[in-house]
Amino acid sequence: MEINQYEFEYGEYGETTGVKINLRGFDILRYSNISKGTAFTVKERRKLKLSGYLPPRVKTLEDQVKSSLAIIEQKESDIEKFIYIRSLYDRNVVLAHAVIASDVTKFLPIIYTPTVGLACQRYSSMFRNANGIHLYPGNIDFAEFILRNYTDKDIVIAVVTDNQGILGIGDQGAGGIPICLGKLMLYTQGAGLAPWHCLPISLDVGTDNQELLDDPNYLGWRHKRLRGDEYYEFIEKFVTAFKKRFPKALCQWEDFSKQTAFTVRDKYLKEVISFNDDIQGTGAVALAGILAAMKVKKEKMTDQVYLVHGAGAGGIGIAEQIETELMEQGMSEADAIARIFTLDSKGVVTSDRDLEPYKKKFAKDPSTLSWLATPEDNTLLNVIKNEKVTVLIGTSGQPGCFTREVVDAVGQNTDRPAILPLSNPTTKTEALPKDIYEWTNGKALVATGSPFDPVEHNGKAYRIGQMNNAFIFPGVGLGIIASGASEVLPVFFSAAAHAMAGFISEEDIENGILCPPLDQLKEVSLEVAKSVGAEAIKANVTGNDCVVSSFKHNNDPERLNTLIENMRWNPKYN
Repeated sequence: MEINQYEFEYGEYGETTGVKINLRGFDILRYSNISKGTAFTVKERRKLKLSGYLPPRVKTLEDQVKSSLAIIEQKESDIEKFIYIRSLYDRNVVLAHAVIASDVTKFLPIIYTPTVGLACQRYSSMFRNANGIHLYPGNIDFAEFILRNYTDKDIVIAVVTDNQGILGIGDQGAGGIPICLGKLMLYTQGAGLAPWHCLPISLDVGTDNQELLDDPNYLGWRHKRLRGDEYYEFIEKFVTAFKKRFPKALCQWEDFSKQTAFTVRDKYLKEVISFNDDIQGTGAVALAGILAAMKVKKEKMTDQVYLVHGAGAGGIGIAEQIETELMEQGMSEADAIARIFTLDSKGVVTSDRDLEPYKKKFAKDPSTLSWLATPEDNTLLNVIKNEKVTVLIGTSGQPGCFTREVVDAVGQNTDRPAILPLSNPTTKTEALPKDIYEWTNGKALVATGSPFDPVEHNGKAYRIGQMNNAFIFPGVGLGIIASGASEVLPVFFSAAAHAMAGFISEEDIENGILCPPLDQLKEVSLEVAKSVGAEAIKANVTGNDCVVSSFKHNNDPERLNTLIENMRWNPKYN
């Protein structure tokens, strides 16, 4: 069989069993997916004509991990650690993932949030190696050709960004692609999707970030961001090319901004197998935390009043997921929406304003808000007090906006207020967990979007649960890919939320902790994948077989679970 440079071989379950290499000598070391570096054995070095290109000692993977960890410990900052891990990934993918897997709790904040935000801002000055695909107006007409020429052929998941809504820091132009790289590393760490099945894609449609446009080192398309028809024509060209090249692959939209995020998600739901993690993944992880809070409170979700402070893609995604869950628990759509309030920079979102379409569903009729007599009344505090809010969720990116007065007000409405400051990176959080614990004398149920150290209260240390989307999207993706789902349904994210909430230990529930620890990422992802796969079978959308597996699940949940368990990749040398 003719192969191009290298070709992976797969077993019955789609697991990687080996690699055929059509290269010899130093060229092998140039490809990070197949290079073992100093771990090539003497026999392999002779066979592959590597003798003389490597020093004599043969290291094991364990030796290499130990050496790499020692180097990382010498780095003074997280961004230096990020750069080292990325450079390691560029020369030896297996080793990089083995290093991360050695302590995923420690390395997740380095390869993803919050450190990846700084990597986005410094992308042009930090650029070393090409990763993924960059499409821009100068090459979008050749998108299908570019995709077909990508080195890795067996793509099952692409994370695609237009770089506009990056992690609370906004428009980063071409610098958004580290977000895609980080998300895909989590797909590997959590779901076990092999790195050669993953594709990061930047849709560089320009930037309105003047600092980038003025930067002589900026590597992106140096124009103002495309808008309107020009923008959507660009997206259409990409989708057409992607669908032709990877018709069975999953496309995760990432860090699109506000209305654009909803428009792109909704337009292509049926055209490509796709979802938006900022909307649906965020909604699911927040719902999981709320479900856990109800276990602690021993109350029903239908008895709560919800306030989402921050009406962007993530905030409205959370509101959508809460609404879906309330309806599944027996409420009518109108009654569910009535219990969910959204706030933006102008206060509670009301229907008398000129609103972007995505905000309209949860907008309130101002005539029903008797306390809202003047615009000055439209404050966060007034909404909490007058609408008796019991669950307060922050997606605003406004650090410190959950003040003591605000938190106290929620505490007046319930014995165990759920306070969820989810904005990231850490500098954007609405309140510090230690403050919330202090203000409520430990009664608040707290989870955050960014990592925080444990909080000590009354002589006991409490782990702060991190509502990280990493608990959701890797498992959702694995469940979709393994089941061969032909579309992504909202019920997948409800199933994911329940699976995540069900994984929280009884001890954590007793201590009011709302998320599993990050070192259980693989186990949580597995349960999420199985739940999503089961929902795909139940909904009868499993028309396609798994992209890389010859195993037939025959719409049998147990057989699908067998496939999911066995197809996952671990960082070991072939």
